[in-house]
Amino acid sequence: MNHIAAVQAVVTADEYDREPTAAELEAIAVETPLILAEVELLDVRIALMDRTPSELDKRRLRKALHRVLSERAALANRATSGEAA
Repeated sequence: MNHIAAVQAVVTADEYDREPTAAELEAIAVETPLILAEVELLDVRIALMDRTPSELDKRRLRKALHRVLSERAALANRATSGEAA
């Protein structure tokens, strides 16, 4: 049985078969604090799904939500001021 395949990688290379550019990595680095804050908020919400929240749980939820909002504001301020990081 003969397999048909491209001889050169360039022939089959897709736009998405490449490493991220420096600009893309910088954009990810800028958004990382917001991503981490959103993950923390999601963790809190998942933990509270199967139980009645205590006062400590409510405080943890408010803190996580506040952190997400703060990171969104900081990211928006950096975007409007033209800062890279």
